[in-house]
Amino acid sequence: MSETNFPNRLTEGYENFLSGRFSRERERFEELAEKGQNPQVLLIGCCDSRVSPELIFDAGPGEMFVLRNVANLVPPYQPNDDYHGTSAAIEFAVMGLKVKHIVVMGHARCSGVKAYADLQHDPYIRPLAPGDFIGGWIKLMGPAAENLGTPTEPLQAWSERLALQSVHQSIRNLRSFPYIGTLEARGWLSLHGAYFGVAGGELLALDEADGAFRQVSPKAHRDALGKAPRF
Repeated sequence: MSETNFPNRLTEGYENFLSGRFSRERERFEELAEKGQNPQVLLIGCCDSRVSPELIFDAGPGEMFVLRNVANLVPPYQPNDDYHGTSAAIEFAVMGLKVKHIVVMGHARCSGVKAYADLQHDPYIRPLAPGDFIGGWIKLMGPAAENLGTPTEPLQAWSERLALQSVHQSIRNLRSFPYIGTLEARGWLSLHGAYFGVAGGELLALDEADGAFRQVSPKAHRDALGKAPRF
């Protein structure tokens, strides 16, 4: 098949998949096809091509239900006639698949977060296009930005703080979904926040007891990199 019909890189990757993972795990794929999926985790991540949840968590087929959007944002519960792709995926994972965990994972150097930070720094910046979708979408970071206050440090540092605070806000928005609040109160569903450092591979997890993000498996990370974490 020519690249006019399908990208060569994807064809090559598919061929590697067939000769590698698919061959090794064929029974697993057949089982998933016959019995359906039963993931325990819904992971809400960013569309950024550098941050693949399946790679980061070494997940096999059927293990995670992954929802990716610009800047890993969760809107508040707002049933109306608009299109709600993110909310629909959340509803399907929770009510249809009955996942036990929801993880909102932000990441370092997020372009969506930077776009919002740039707008805060210079309110004269125009949207990407008249009525653009990204400009409206990243407004969901507004409450998180308000919690941080006006930037007093270099914009990049403030952007990283905003990325973390946005994870907090997305978890708050998740709890605005009535069924999520009910399931969490009954102990049937747990909500988690995470943050991935692209350059160094560090993973932070949110401790809601004090609102801090702490490194996951620091010893394993040190052993892998042979040096102290960097962010």
